[in-house]
Amino acid sequence: MITIGIDPGKTGAVAIFDGGWTVVDCPTVTAKIGKSIKQIPDPGLMSEILRPYAGRARVALEKVHAMPGQGVSSMFSFGTNYGIWQGIVAAFEMPITLVTPQSWKKAMLAGMGKGKDEARIRALQLFPALKSSLGRKRDIGRADALLIGKYGRVSVIG
Repeated sequence: MITIGIDPGKTGAVAIFDGGWTVVDCPTVTAKIGKSIKQIPDPGLMSEILRPYAGRARVALEKVHAMPGQGVSSMFSFGTNYGIWQGIVAAFEMPITLVTPQSWKKAMLAGMGKGKDEARIRALQLFPALKSSLGRKRDIGRADALLIGKYGRVSVIG
């Protein structure tokens, strides 16, 4: 069974198991918003990542929600990415499981801290063939997507 794990964050990623694991960053496009230049999600390219698996893959999507202390605009952006991914998955008729960060981290980071570095370290341990994709500190979205996908494949999706 093809399994897809998605970290919907601004610097998130998509991990795909189709006989082996691959990981890609969530695509963005540069846009001028007001006086600022920002990276925003590119729904067209996001859908192109999942299109080859339409109707034949299962998806584990990290279930996100607002948390105290986070900025309004960053939470709106986070929620936008989350909603775009849900819409694409639904349009491609793929079963989806929403996975809380607490559940996948408890299982995948057992015996470790729950921070960003620990997730990247665990992903490097579990996916040594993807070392070149996980070597930088900013590759945390890739690590999270891989761990979400592995958790979904083993614990949730079966």
